[in-house]
Amino acid sequence: MKLVLINYGAGNIKSLQFAFQRLGAEAILSDDIEAIQNSDRVIFPGVGEASSAMAMLRQTGLDKVIPNLTQPVLGICLGMQLMCNSSEEGKTKGLGVFDVDVAKFPSTVKVPQIGWNTITGLRTELFQNITEESYMYAVHSYFAPVCKETIATTQYGSNYSAALQKNNFYGVQFHPEKSSTTGEVLLKNFLNL
Repeated sequence: MKLVLINYGAGNIKSLQFAFQRLGAEAILSDDIEAIQNSDRVIFPGVGEASSAMAMLRQTGLDKVIPNLTQPVLGICLGMQLMCNSSEEGKTKGLGVFDVDVAKFPSTVKVPQIGWNTITGLRTELFQNITEESYMYAVHSYFAPVCKETIATTQYGSNYSAALQKNNFYGVQFHPEKSSTTGEVLLKNFLNL
């Protein structure tokens, strides 16, 4: 199986590669359009700031490539947020895969949200063998509200989307590569889609 991690200068790459290694899969880091298009699975990672990340994607032409991929694609954290219509972070126009706008957490809660959160309302094969109220590790200041493409929710101040799905595109706000055995199950499920 050809598994590609999109390389656009976003963090959390090594921990993702190690997580897939533990599952017996080699994740190749690449910004090569042909390599990404010809892979079996694509991971769209992300730790960073939305507007500079989108600028990098536009610079390399990946902003046009990603929304047109036909194989399973998993956006993680900022990667998921960039697949939404827009983000309040840097007033950024997103890739428009998911029909929702990313908002900043209100001033009533401490940001960034850092730590373990339970996920509920689990739908689709991405969450096979994962139980309701399982814990996942999250670090973020922005969130996708609950919408028609929500396949899992979590709570911080109010309910928001822990995961999204539309066709072959999946997104998770949490970091499965840092979420112990439950996160490992999710990554394995993604490989098995």
